[in-house]
Amino acid sequence: MSSSESAERRELRRDLRREEGRERDASDAAARRAVWIVVLKVFPYPMTMTTAQFAVGTVFVLLMWTTNLHKRPKISSSQLMAILPLAMVHTMGNLFTNMSLGKVAVSFTHTIKAMEPFFSVLLSALFLGEMPTPWVVLSIIPIVGGVALASMTEASFNWAGFWSAMASNVTFQSRNVLSKKLMIKKEESLDNINLFSVITIMSLFLLTPVTLFVEGAKFTPAYVQSTGLNLQQIYTRSLLAGLCFHAYQQRVVVIVTSVLFFRTPVSPINSLGTGVALAGVFLYSRLKRIKPKAA
Repeated sequence: MSSSESAERRELRRDLRREEGRERDASDAAARRAVWIVVLKVFPYPMTMTTAQFAVGTVFVLLMWTTNLHKRPKISSSQLMAILPLAMVHTMGNLFTNMSLGKVAVSFTHTIKAMEPFFSVLLSALFLGEMPTPWVVLSIIPIVGGVALASMTEASFNWAGFWSAMASNVTFQSRNVLSKKLMIKKEESLDNINLFSVITIMSLFLLTPVTLFVEGAKFTPAYVQSTGLNLQQIYTRSLLAGLCFHAYQQRVVVIVTSVLFFRTPVSPINSLGTGVALAGVFLYSRLKRIKPKAA
């Protein structure tokens, strides 16, 4: 290991210790998400960490079914084949998100992910023939404009982080379009909770062999200790974040918390762009609920 790499790792370990103190005072869901970002920056293996997320989720699902907290579904082979494409894009969506979070500021990643409505409208029109109302189209304009403004003034901007977040938008919205297009036949036991649980398990099986091939076995105790990182800290925070990694859907909370948590430098123009984009998302969500009147 070179002296520069050693110094960088020491600095990252100091960051991890600082975040340990901040974690106690931050709100649970957002704080654990933020700690996950620290882990990603200290341990820069997004495939490994995404696999760890799915592994924790799978254990939780199996415990839920075993203890009858939620009834285990009965799934046919044809249903599994229909769910497979959803699991594939779900896997890629989470991976791209983690790749972006490891490259740019957390707040910037989630600002870019505010573009999800744009891709939802575009893909629904292209593949489902669902044409948006003029009001919905107008609500997309501040979203696109706000993200563009925030991107131009973002201190942590780099293309790898930007395009990873954009790819996450495309894959997650493709999942939503696919779910409508395939119209999976749901038995009574295959509700939304069980559908998501099955997708999580399938994602684990899909990503694990790819992770081992591309990144190798990087999450073993021996490897983590060889990097000089605190094994208990990395494992504990990965477990906590894995349990909570679906509990951060309130994007405004995540952006504000991450700016405060990481003390991310934000210029007035950057704040304006983020605010405009989020206002557009809010407007979009309201307008989508308005059903067009029948002719």
